[in-house]
Formats: sequence, structure tokens, C-alpha cells
Amino acid sequence: MADGYEFVVVANRLPVDRTVGDDGEQHWTRSPGGLVSALEPIVRSSGGAWVGWTGAPDDDTGPQEVDGIELRPVPLSAEDVDRYYEGQSNSTIWPLFHDLVEPPVHRRPWRQAYDSVNRRFAEATAEVAAHGATVWVHDYQLLLVPAMLRALRPDLRIGFFLHIPFPPVELFMQLPRRAELLRGLLGADLVGFQRPHAAQNFLQLAAGLLGLEPDDDRVAYEGRTVVAQAFPISIDVAETDRLAADPDVQREADRLRAELGGDRRLLLGVDRLDYTKGIEQRVEAFGELLAEGVVSNDEVVLVQVATPSRMRVAQYQQLRERVEREVGRINGEFGAVGRVPVHYLFQSRSPAELVALYLATDVMLVTPLRDGMNLVAKEFVAARRDEQGALVLSEFTGAAAELDDAFVVNPHDVEDLKRAIVAALDAPPDDRAVRMRRMRARVQAHDVDHWAREFLAALA
Repeated sequence: MADGYEFVVVANRLPVDRTVGDDGEQHWTRSPGGLVSALEPIVRSSGGAWVGWTGAPDDDTGPQEVDGIELRPVPLSAEDVDRYYEGQSNSTIWPLFHDLVEPPVHRRPWRQAYDSVNRRFAEATAEVAAHGATVWVHDYQLLLVPAMLRALRPDLRIGFFLHIPFPPVELFMQLPRRAELLRGLLGADLVGFQRPHAAQNFLQLAAGLLGLEPDDDRVAYEGRTVVAQAFPISIDVAETDRLAADPDVQREADRLRAELGGDRRLLLGVDRLDYTKGIEQRVEAFGELLAEGVVSNDEVVLVQVATPSRMRVAQYQQLRERVEREVGRINGEFGAVGRVPVHYLFQSRSPAELVALYLATDVMLVTPLRDGMNLVAKEFVAARRDEQGALVLSEFTGAAAELDDAFVVNPHDVEDLKRAIVAALDAPPDDRAVRMRRMRARVQAHDVDHWAREFLAALA
């Protein structure tokens, strides 16, 4: 479109993955994930554009149209990936925004690369957006883009949504160039967060760091009004329900139960292998329950799916070693020939495979030390059409505010984890059904489409 696109999404990644077939031709397939499910139909129906990285270093792929969406790749060199993405984004901002679960690393070249890459995203967006267009920027990798884009294109309506937690004032103040990052977000007209207290943290920073004067959920800045509100993200409920009703998925769930020992009750964890997810504490709690004789290898089995993530970052490599060492110790001490208490899968699973696991599960363990929302909890609830299964849920997830019929737990407290696991295992079927019914109603009423519509209506 010669004069630009009326709606533009800006995210670190494009909504598609590129593969090269045996014929040498390139093919694009839709990336998994709730964000793509929510926004792809809106971008397509509006004839919009999506600005992002292809996911491959030194990829010079030019603009593409795929399924009615204009894709504008922002190329990143291997050095950009190392410094902007693995460095400043995931070794500095990520741990600090997650309450310092791991110490953040501060390096000047990383900050310089972050600035440079954010500027390239802003420039690419300015080129494709029509006059007066709506632009929706996403997540912690692009905190500087709203202000950079505002400087280039003051005619645009700019929204920003942060998918991870926003830290309290005393943590944010530790960041080098903290005022610049805050001004980056203030370039937006609407800044969205997962939880109300995150929006409050943002407004308190605007007052304390920049001397602004917030009024309720808004603050005047450079002649504009910036609004900060909570918009809890959700999942594609219809797609999860479709998979749960699929006879092939149901047969796979039956097979899994039989293979894991049909007489044993199944505990399940599904996480990226990340130090914020509480995997170590979860495995430790289960090991202690076995050691104390509260549960036995003949009665209960834990399946932990750990999706590989950021494995070039040293903290993630060390986490993998610690988890696998503890799983080996537990299996060696409490297992039997052909029957182990912990099945640890360091691999990705398809959506259908995950739903089959959800259907086979007695107790779902979603126990991050800190999480903006956690969509696995909502996927599990949406999948349980039988209104059975129990959810053990960390109080430090955004989901806990919505799914308060879960067995809510402090994941930092191993004794509390053990208590919640036992309570969920021992809960009567009618109690589990009542809890699940209420949680399902909440998730069904607030799906990912509702989230996107609510944000865009507020931005408009």
C-alpha cells in the first residue's frame, strides 16, 4: 500500500516462521502463541502490517505479504542478537523486571545495541504506517520504541503493552539510563500492563523520577495525556476447546495415562526452562514428599516439560544442569525398574500434545516465582471440559487474581508447595468440579480476543 497501513503491530518477532523446503523455496508458517492468535486476524482484516525480526541472525529477507499481512522484517546481526536480545533484553531487563530472581547484568555495549535496534524498529514502523495510523508496540525488548516513533511520526496513535511484570520503583531505579527507558514508554498514548499494581508502579515512577503529576490512571507529558491501565492477557479459548474435543487428542491422553501407570495420579508442570518459573522449587517439594512418605512412586508421578529457552545465556545453562541433577537424584533414590517418579522432558511439545497432557493430568503445577500472567494455567482450565483436575497456582502470577479457585501457593516456600500439592491431590471430586467450573467461566468470558478488543478500544 503506497500511502501506508492503518494498523501496525510492532513486536520483537514476526508472527510467522520461515522455512526453506526441499525445492529451495521459502515457506512461512504461523508461529504458535496467544499474541499471534489474537492479533493476526485483526491485522489481516484491517489490511495491516507487522514489523518484527525473523528470528534468524543476519537474515536479509525483505518485505513479504503472507496470508493478507504485510511483513516488514527488521534484520539483526549476530552481534545484535548477542547484545540487544540475549544481553540487554534477557540478561538485564528480564531478571530485574522479575524481582531479581537472578541478578541482572549491566553492560554498556548491550545498552548501546538496545538503543540502536529499538531505533531501527521505530524507523521501520514510521515507514509503513499511514498518516494517523494506530500502532501497537509489544513487550520489554522494545521499551524505547514509543518515544522514538513519536519523534518520527507525531501523527500516530501509539499503544504499548508489557507482557511481563513491571517492577516496583526501588527495583526500576537500579537500571542504568532509567529515565530514558521511562520516557520511551511515555511516548505511547496508552501503556498497558497485566495487573493494576504494575500500572501504579509506572505512574509512581513518572512522579518520582521525572517529577510529573499523575491523576488517577493518567499523566500529562509533553502536551499529551498518557494513560496507564491493566489489560490481563488471555488465550485462544476456542482453539484449546477444539483440541480438547478432538478424539485423537483424547486417545493420546488415555495412552499417556496408561503409559505413565494408569493407577498413579499425574502431577504436571509445563514451562519454558527459565529461572523465574519455579521448576527447581517444584521438583524439590515433590522430592521431599517422596522422602517423607507422604506420596510414593506407586501412587504419584510428576511429568515436567521444560521447553528449551535462551540456552546461550549462562544462567539458563546452569539452571538446566541443576534441574537435571536433582531429577536424576530423585529417580535414583525413589524409582524402580521401569517406573520412575519424575519424567523430565527437555523439549518442545505441540499444542495438541500439551492439551493431551492437560487432559491426562490430576494436578497441574503452575508455580512461577514471578510471572506477568502465565497462560499455561488458563490453557489447562480451558482444556478441562470434564470439569476435573486441580490447579496449584503461584500467588505471584497475574493469573492468580483471576483464577482464585485454584490452590494458591507461595512458590518460594517449599513447605507451602508441599501443602498445596497434597491438598490438591486429596480434594474431593465435587470440590474440584466446583472450582474448575468457576475458573472455566472466567477464562471463557475473558479470552484473547476480548483482551485485544478491550485494549484497542481504550487506545481509540
